[in-house]
Amino acid sequence: MSLTSFPGGVRPAPHDASIPKVTMPALAEMKRQGRPISALTAYDYATSRLVDEAGIDLILVGDSLAMVVLGHDNTLAVTVDEMLHHTRAVRRAVRRALVVADMPFGSYHGTVAEGLANAVRFVKEAGAEAVKIEGPRVELVRALTEAEIPVIGHLGLTPQSIHRMGGYRVQARTTETVKQLQADAQALADAGAGALVLEGIPREVAAAITAELPIPTIGIGAGPECDGQILVFHDLLGLTFAPAAKFVRRYADLGGLMRSAVEHYREDVEHRAFPSDEESYHLPEAARGALGPGRTIQKTRALRKA
Repeated sequence: MSLTSFPGGVRPAPHDASIPKVTMPALAEMKRQGRPISALTAYDYATSRLVDEAGIDLILVGDSLAMVVLGHDNTLAVTVDEMLHHTRAVRRAVRRALVVADMPFGSYHGTVAEGLANAVRFVKEAGAEAVKIEGPRVELVRALTEAEIPVIGHLGLTPQSIHRMGGYRVQARTTETVKQLQADAQALADAGAGALVLEGIPREVAAAITAELPIPTIGIGAGPECDGQILVFHDLLGLTFAPAAKFVRRYADLGGLMRSAVEHYREDVEHRAFPSDEESYHLPEAARGALGPGRTIQKTRALRKA
């Protein structure tokens, strides 16, 4: 049994009316009012709880966990079962934010029926409140909407298309591709998508799409005119091991802080500075005699000093 407890005290019940829950209609209302939407990725209980308590509006259990958590080279390797596992952990932590699950590569690339069945698993088994899919998959978005599953689209630089794109490259840089992106965005909105992630496209293009669409846009590398912004949690806090993309702003160097803390811990162990007597449990005086005439704490200390 663990003796460790997560700090922060007792949390409100999930149904606590004092916490205004973010929903898909709430995101639409934020766009209508001109209130920016904040979004971050998260992949576990502790991280999601901190992100939620910080007031982030939308938490995406991103397939980026393949890279930043599981160590893969890209997002393609992560499985449905792995995504379900992490989505369940996130959902247990969140009270306010909208929890969105990324559908991984291969989970919706077959028939619409197969994509719908996998989306149902994210809602039913993992507690996701919406799913996100990449590309202009209009028929799938329509089917998800008809099945009462909120869906967020994702256009522009779509990481699951890395092989087709030839790498992580800025998209929509010609008149033809800009027009196609605008048409795809409108088609997804018409099919029932509740929001749209725009990634890795010119600022001007994202601004035009945001102005045209009735649904919120959430940008990542798409400029400040989007209705909201999202970053990968590990990028935001310096927990990655590769150079950051141009659009990433690092708000802290937790990687350096964590490395320093671990090194300090190792040094304390090596010098027997941890644990201290205050960090140790003790027998009552009456029970110490039961240990017999063996080496006592005082004798051990004396031998070490010698």
